[in-house]
Amino acid sequence: MGAVVYSIFLPVLYLLSLLPFWALYGISDFLFFVVYRIAGYRKKVVYQNLKNSFPEKSEAELNAIMYKFYAFFCDLIVETLKTLTIGEKALRKHISFDDPSLFEKYSNQKQSVIIVMGHLGNWELGGARFSLLPYHRLYVIYHPLSNKNFNNLIVHMRTRLGNRLYAMSEVLRGMVRDRGELTATAFIADQTPQPSGAYWTTFLNQDTPVFTGTEKIAQKFKYPVIYLSIKRPKRGKYTMECELLVEKPELTAENEISELHTKRLEKDIIENPEIWLWTHRRWKHKRTN
Repeated sequence: MGAVVYSIFLPVLYLLSLLPFWALYGISDFLFFVVYRIAGYRKKVVYQNLKNSFPEKSEAELNAIMYKFYAFFCDLIVETLKTLTIGEKALRKHISFDDPSLFEKYSNQKQSVIIVMGHLGNWELGGARFSLLPYHRLYVIYHPLSNKNFNNLIVHMRTRLGNRLYAMSEVLRGMVRDRGELTATAFIADQTPQPSGAYWTTFLNQDTPVFTGTEKIAQKFKYPVIYLSIKRPKRGKYTMECELLVEKPELTAENEISELHTKRLEKDIIENPEIWLWTHRRWKHKRTN
């Protein structure tokens, strides 16, 4: 997108982000009609992903999940837009942290941690909400966008409340640099790695490659691994829950942590399939000998 077009587009995004949630959900309902009913955005991908993941479900059941997913997906778009301007009061109203005592414990011990999570619920609102906790500074790993303007916008959106980012290619260097800080480094671990070097396991009934970076970095720094889940009890409300996966990663066997966090995410997806990112081409790679 050119600089001139972007300079026109940006104020519109900010104005939209200032709307109350009820108005944004009205926009989401319209988006749903366009995305699901008219454009059919990635419907074949979503349906095939669901069918492969839940072979025991009927066509009617799969279509019902897909319908709910697209409604959530459109909400996700407008809610993420809201993070451009959202304040502390609205964050506390729309997303709660059920029990952050695990982070409090490690904060009191002056212990940095690793967070592992998936594209479940609204991870952007979750990151913003985490910034309100008085324990660790959150560092989120991200893929820089090729478009400089939008990349700068995403960086601003994710850091305006105090969080920080590590570009994927600079994670190790950044974590070494920041060892003196009390940090929680968040890995969104359900993205698709290249087959070579990945750990392969069964995830949602499919042969699936998993990034091993979360495990290797946790072992290297000896940081406890905490799984973070974001549930959606109803529209406009999210709850964050955390649990300790591994206390001492340096004592684990090879691929043990990768298997643990993958299976834990799988459990959440099975319980709440409509709030995972099914448009993602998670299984585009096949295992090679």
